[in-house]
Amino acid sequence: MNCIHTVAAALLALAIPTGAWANHGAHHEGHHHEDGTFSAGEPGDPKGLARIVQITMRETDGKMLFAPQQVNVKRNDQVKFVLRNDGELDHEFVLATTAENLMHAEAMKKNPGMEHDDPNGKRLAPRSSGEILWRFTKAGEFEFACLIPGHRDGGMVGKVVVK
Repeated sequence: MNCIHTVAAALLALAIPTGAWANHGAHHEGHHHEDGTFSAGEPGDPKGLARIVQITMRETDGKMLFAPQQVNVKRNDQVKFVLRNDGELDHEFVLATTAENLMHAEAMKKNPGMEHDDPNGKRLAPRSSGEILWRFTKAGEFEFACLIPGHRDGGMVGKVVVK
């Protein structure tokens, strides 16, 4: 990067309000609707009971995957997803509709450094773990996917069926 680009980048960074950095700009597109609601339900209540579902992320034999690839729950169930990245690469778990995740995956291709640590999404470094507490208030089929460019296409997508 030449000196002019470095100075321009620094000035641009100073011009962006602090709130924009905290929200990561386009980072939240696809995570929730404009009214602040989420397609797959809502963040869980830490004081409430939760079913624990362990989700492992990894690469194997040229594929990227979640195990298990499908989770069945009842409407209004609260689930604590215990996430473990057993792979050698960063992976993420983003819970939304297929359409929302596909749209967000396109945004990720333009901004591959975008990271997720939202109520319905979390990025994990290799050999690390995390949790998402979620209450499924809506019936239907939703998905969890890794939106890091190439990962979804490599097989990192799963389904949540809410009855």
